[in-house]
Amino acid sequence: QVHLVESGGGLVQAGGSLRLSCAASGRTFSSYGMGWFRQAPGKEREPVAAINWIGSSIYYADSVKGRFTISRDNAKNTVYLQMNSLKPEDTAVYYCAADPRRILVLTATKVDPDEYDYWGQGTQVTVSS
Repeated sequence: QVHLVESGGGLVQAGGSLRLSCAASGRTFSSYGMGWFRQAPGKEREPVAAINWIGSSIYYADSVKGRFTISRDNAKNTVYLQMNSLKPEDTAVYYCAADPRRILVLTATKVDPDEYDYWGQGTQVTVSS
């Protein structure tokens, strides 16, 4: 069992930055791939970024490449999402999730929310224009 708690969301102006954190309980955090997903009102949940369990592979959605950075600190049981150059279209509820699969190379087709077993409650990110 993994319990996830996100923090760091808020209101920011376009062009600004936020860093989201996701703290995980349990001693098996290092065995999980971790992902960040987001859901805007009226839209489906979409993947934003993912990192595999050993940190050797990272995936970014095209819409955030070059602006967002995912990282993990297994000693702190925490995964981060650094978001720079934020745009109004980044406004959404952001969720972190844990994936039990041992994927060596993350690709768009492998970052499937249906495969993630554990989810946080979400944190709101609002970017004003």
